[in-house]
Amino acid sequence: MDIKKRLLLPFVCYFLSVSQFFHVCHGDVGTAAQYSPPYLPTACFGEDQTQFPSSNLFAAAGDGIWDNGASCGRQYLVRCISASQPGTCVPDQTIQVKIVDYAPTALSPPSAQSTTIVLSETAFGGITNIPMDSINIEFQQV
Repeated sequence: MDIKKRLLLPFVCYFLSVSQFFHVCHGDVGTAAQYSPPYLPTACFGEDQTQFPSSNLFAAAGDGIWDNGASCGRQYLVRCISASQPGTCVPDQTIQVKIVDYAPTALSPPSAQSTTIVLSETAFGGITNIPMDSINIEFQQV
């Protein structure tokens, strides 16, 4: 092994061991709005009230994740990353939501149009400190 490789090897090993302590993001970035009751009927499960998690952390899918209805029942981790007003996002708060509806056809209109996801009031309030029409989010299917 030449001298350059011998000098580089400890650095590479150190970097790899240290990198395990840092969070690597594998999520996508998008936008979120909120919607209010009434939530029924939904495009996914109609009038079935058991579709809603007891935590009330659910959402309607925007066009970007709707996937012709295949997103019904999917679970997403969602985190607020920024908004037009500083202090809007709850730092380091991630919620898990279940997709129960399609945003463009939801009975209740979203606070902003054409977002990636539209969160229930409870879900939106779980990751924000200040009422907003829309926020920037990081999301990942689980």
